[in-house]
Amino acid sequence: MDPAAASSTASATASASDDHAGQQHPVGIYLKVWGLLFVLSTLSYLVDYANLHGYLRWGLILALMVAKAGLIVAVFMHMRWERLALVYAILIPPLALLVLMALMATEADYTFLTRLAHFG
Repeated sequence: MDPAAASSTASATASASDDHAGQQHPVGIYLKVWGLLFVLSTLSYLVDYANLHGYLRWGLILALMVAKAGLIVAVFMHMRWERLALVYAILIPPLALLVLMALMATEADYTFLTRLAHFG
């Protein structure tokens, strides 16, 4: 093997390992997020244990669920350290779907109430 090719291969391997080493995050952040996820899960179970009913119960459960999902996506899926364009590419479509679903629900209520008014 040519010495120049060997040195270029070695430098490419070293730079690849340097890039990989730059992507590692401290273990402490993962442990903190794990602890926070544990606390949020405990709060979620306490909402059920407190025997809450109605919109308060479901609102708390959904808020805790969204907080846990956001932590998981941000830290464990490394979205916190990604470019803003990639974050937007992943987060905007589900948000757009939620807006469209809300619009469809509003339209369905309007249609239902209009039918009740005219045919009921």
